[in-house]
Amino acid sequence: MNKQIKLRDVLFLSHAKPKDDEQAELWKRLIDDNLASPETWENKLSRGEDKKTSWETMLSENKLGALALLRNLRNMLDVNVDESLIKTGLKNMKTDRVLPFRFIPAEKYAPRLSSEIEDTMIRSLKDHEKLSGRTLLLVDVSGSMSWGSVSNKSEMTSMDAAAALAILVKEIAEDVRVFAFNTNCWEVANRKGFALRDAIIKNSGGGTYLGSAINKMNQINHDRLIVFTDEQSADNVPDPVAKKSYMVNVAANKNGVGYGKWIHIDGFSEAVVDYILEYEKEF
Repeated sequence: MNKQIKLRDVLFLSHAKPKDDEQAELWKRLIDDNLASPETWENKLSRGEDKKTSWETMLSENKLGALALLRNLRNMLDVNVDESLIKTGLKNMKTDRVLPFRFIPAEKYAPRLSSEIEDTMIRSLKDHEKLSGRTLLLVDVSGSMSWGSVSNKSEMTSMDAAAALAILVKEIAEDVRVFAFNTNCWEVANRKGFALRDAIIKNSGGGTYLGSAINKMNQINHDRLIVFTDEQSADNVPDPVAKKSYMVNVAANKNGVGYGKWIHIDGFSEAVVDYILEYEKEF
């Protein structure tokens, strides 16, 4: 005997009444177990349809959501999907709620579409709320930032996460300077998008002297300091001079170093910058 509770059982138990003929017809199909499955890419492929044809049909009919498109770029290229359809799909993609860290792995696995992916990524940030004032962004590029991933379900390293957040901050901050550090600390060339990521990680590796990097930041006039790091440090970390100073531990190690006067954020999340924006509304 099948004891699983189904949606039709809930309908019976609630004694619901349809609001119109259209809803009545829908509920009748539900009761008769005759609801059509949604035409998703998962359903099309699970039915054994030709992969290339399935992808091209979904793209031409604009039936792929933003995340499905980004996550499957490599799969599409592997079966020789028409690249003009992929490029059109990226151009027409709804980008609301899609942040840079989604585009980083997509570009990694589909580098020949880098330009189109970057254009879409920048467009996703066009209407994002802005960070006012003078912002210093400090990104950890020491060796430990390349070890492991930000979660068990992700291939993204701590450095990938930091670079993605840096792209976001660079795009939405009114006035921003970007610095990177490992054993040394230096200002990153004024870039945006994937070029900013490449400039940040160009000299990655080596030790982690976070304290020395913070001392350098404290000598520069600014309203806000945001540090993206895994909080490993070979030297003592001083307090910041700016009231709005954030230590964002993208690796969420248990033993962090950025406490004291720091506003401390543990773990990588696409909502980090939104949190900062909301937090500062209380100042």
